[in-house]
Amino acid sequence: AAQCSGWRLKCFLSFSKVGDPRPGQPYKGGNFCAFLPDNREGQKTAVLLKKAFEQGLTFHIKSFNGEERVTWGLIPHKTSWDGGKARNGYPDAQYLREVCTVL
Repeated sequence: AAQCSGWRLKCFLSFSKVGDPRPGQPYKGGNFCAFLPDNREGQKTAVLLKKAFEQGLTFHIKSFNGEERVTWGLIPHKTSWDGGKARNGYPDAQYLREVCTVL
């Protein structure tokens, strides 16, 4: 895979918020990683993603096989440096524009 310069955003979650199925109760968490390029657009996107996270918009609680878990929300994230759009990775020339539109 090609070497890429950029940011790696990492979150470990196991909590809930008001509006979740069991507010204030712990859920099975996850190890979430997202990648952004180290350029002006990537830095702008990082600021917007931080605001979305602080407002509780980044993650959702979903039920899988009877167990509720923390998962990615509706905001698209790149979870790999490679693999292209089909694998939530780069290259994806439209990603930064698309995610900023969502945010």
